[in-house]
Amino acid sequence: MRKLFTFLLAITFSTVAFSQTNLVIWKFSSKKLADNKYELTMTATLPAGWHIYSQNMADGGPEPTKFTFGKNALVTNTGKPKEVGKMIKKHDENFDIDVAYYATKVDFVQTVTVKGKIKTNVSGEVKYMICNEYKCLPPTTTKFNIALK
Repeated sequence: MRKLFTFLLAITFSTVAFSQTNLVIWKFSSKKLADNKYELTMTATLPAGWHIYSQNMADGGPEPTKFTFGKNALVTNTGKPKEVGKMIKKHDENFDIDVAYYATKVDFVQTVTVKGKIKTNVSGEVKYMICNEYKCLPPTTTKFNIALK
């Protein structure tokens, strides 16, 4: 009976720990701007009290948000995604550096150009780290596949 209780307790804690790493709700969409230009919007929505870091962070601190786009010969990215949201900048005592992050919600907006009038997709992944005032969760990677219509 003791082994069963220990096993159930371990399962419960591992389930809670795993569910905490998926706190960010991601939404991926595209909007046609012109004949061959599209705007990709990657929206991160966070629970109250949590924040996600900017793509532009100094070394030695928390993991910056990073987008990696899959290779597609039909699509060309214009720069890196722009961050649209209320950026908070402050000195973080835990990392002892200045940090920039977003609470509640942030849009990452990427402009792409498609060669020709062909329907295709943009795939990739986003690696990010979220923290609250007490702890940080390990970096998480979320894959995406956005249809360009």
